[in-house]
Amino acid sequence: MSNSSNIESILSETRSFPPPATFTAQANIGSEEQYEQLWHMAKDDPSKFWGEMAENLTWFQRWDTVMDGDMPNTKWFTGGKLNVSYNCIDRHLETERRNKAAIIWEGEPGDTRVLRYQDLHREVCKFANVLKSLGIETGDRVTLYMPMIPELTIAMLACARIGAVHSIIFGGFSADAVADRNNDAQAKLVITADGGWRRGKEIPLKIAVDASLEKSPSVEKVVVVRRTGGDVDMVPDRDLWWHDLMADASAECDAVELDSEHPLFILYTSGSTGKPKGVLHTSAGYLLGTMMTSQWVFDLKEEDTYWCTADIGWITGHSYICYGPLANGASIVMYEGAPNWPDEGRFWELIEKYQVSIFYTAPTAIRAFIKWGNEWPEKHDLSSLRLLGTVGEPINPEAWMWYHEVIGQERCPIVDTWWQTETGGIMISPLPGVTATKPGSCSRPLPGVVPDIVTEKGESLEANQGGLLVMRQPWPHMLRTLYGDHDRFLETYFSTIEGCYFAGDGARRDADGYIWVMGRVDDVINVSGHRLSTMEVESALVAHERVAEAAVVGFPHEIKGEGICCFVTLKHDDGTEDLKAELIRHVRHQIGALATPDQIRFAASLPKTRSGKIMRRLLRDIAAGRESTQDTSTLEDFNILAKLRNDEE
Repeated sequence: MSNSSNIESILSETRSFPPPATFTAQANIGSEEQYEQLWHMAKDDPSKFWGEMAENLTWFQRWDTVMDGDMPNTKWFTGGKLNVSYNCIDRHLETERRNKAAIIWEGEPGDTRVLRYQDLHREVCKFANVLKSLGIETGDRVTLYMPMIPELTIAMLACARIGAVHSIIFGGFSADAVADRNNDAQAKLVITADGGWRRGKEIPLKIAVDASLEKSPSVEKVVVVRRTGGDVDMVPDRDLWWHDLMADASAECDAVELDSEHPLFILYTSGSTGKPKGVLHTSAGYLLGTMMTSQWVFDLKEEDTYWCTADIGWITGHSYICYGPLANGASIVMYEGAPNWPDEGRFWELIEKYQVSIFYTAPTAIRAFIKWGNEWPEKHDLSSLRLLGTVGEPINPEAWMWYHEVIGQERCPIVDTWWQTETGGIMISPLPGVTATKPGSCSRPLPGVVPDIVTEKGESLEANQGGLLVMRQPWPHMLRTLYGDHDRFLETYFSTIEGCYFAGDGARRDADGYIWVMGRVDDVINVSGHRLSTMEVESALVAHERVAEAAVVGFPHEIKGEGICCFVTLKHDDGTEDLKAELIRHVRHQIGALATPDQIRFAASLPKTRSGKIMRRLLRDIAAGRESTQDTSTLEDFNILAKLRNDEE
């Protein structure tokens, strides 16, 4: 990619919001000087920096070497021994946190449970002994296919306690997707539930597990949590009830001393080839990264009630519901169900009920909140909130502003976080006590993160030139491999730019050093020789008062090379030809004639992954009128795809 064909940034955003002085006064990182000192120390002497940070963990045996080897083969804290479960639970029992709420849980029907740290410790030890009784040993892989209930966190921490490697599969995946992941990991055990609740309906899980096991020969046993009380078939000698196993289990189970690089979990993420990628994270570096970023980004305090709305089946739930917050001794809210059940005010009701102070959710959820209307949050007292966060994809500036004004009531800093399944933890984010935030920008790199914006030849770009977002220096919580396929790991993440990590995102850096992520590089459109970011066109569309959400893709165009096709979901009414013309004029006015849409297609819904990300690669196939051969295992609702195809016929 020559400089003339860099990704062109055509979105102009000049608003800036400094952190409130009252927030800065109490922040964990409270000055620009402190941030600069930490960032430069981590860049210039990463071994010294991360060695000092690692003193925040509890070690059974101190490490010999902090950082061993170059990217992509870096190992962290070699020679050290620790246990992730011990760091998340046991060490808090020696403090006043023993009686502090670790998990504040609410089921969708309204049932509630609170587990203090000592309660969580007891349950984790008991289930760790259950695992051992079922023949699970250090290094064995265990599949977790469960609803958002406390037993999911208990099971993952119990695996970590004995050194078993957990593979969590979101509880909406098909039986075939579960079987594929079981087989790739060679899982010995599946932990599931009879079902879970979603929008008032029971989502059966055990049925899917039964079907998956017809194709999963490595699985020997299934443990089933009774959640909904629905009828399930229990296969003799294979299927066992959680409550029966826990009834007689001992509450004494020492945490196994594990090497710092011992595998902690595998998490499968969708691949463009149709075969999911098993991202592998290890123990010490991952835990340290999630712990420190939780402190820095969320400004965690002892008295906070913290709620990340993700499902634990995704990396956000692994890192910022379970491991990062619990390592800090935080009180976390877990909610089982949908944000619009029994009505569109459920999230705001929970914030008021539990006095949530830190709220971390996705841009796709924020756009849904906007579509539902301000009357829902306005019914509830949100004054307990002191910090807001976003995760999952770039947030449109207008959605950011709504979040700031309506939910934060113009007093809560917003941390717009950029990271990936593969990075393990947050990489680029505002620091809420330091950073003047700009709507739509994830701002600056955290300590230990050394990004660059480069051409396809690896040449660094000047300010406001769009290019490839790469990492030039290793960090402790990065993935170590793709399970069972190290060659694919090297090819996927380290072959594009020599010596750098690159996982597909384009970005630009502005004159203040702020990074603006422009979406996936494969979502860039080449219009008449100009490479345009689809995210910027989407942001312009969402800025229109009648648009709730938009996805923009390219399609073959005989004159321009690629045309711009916009799939648009409206807030309330149906689309008309007049509105299409109005939206085209609106985009042209917002960002220029170069980005004028060729097509506007109205859609009641957009195809999304089960974590809420729009699957633009499927929309590209629809816009081009071709059948898709892409991996669709993460698609939430196949009916949306079918309807979009039928609408074009």
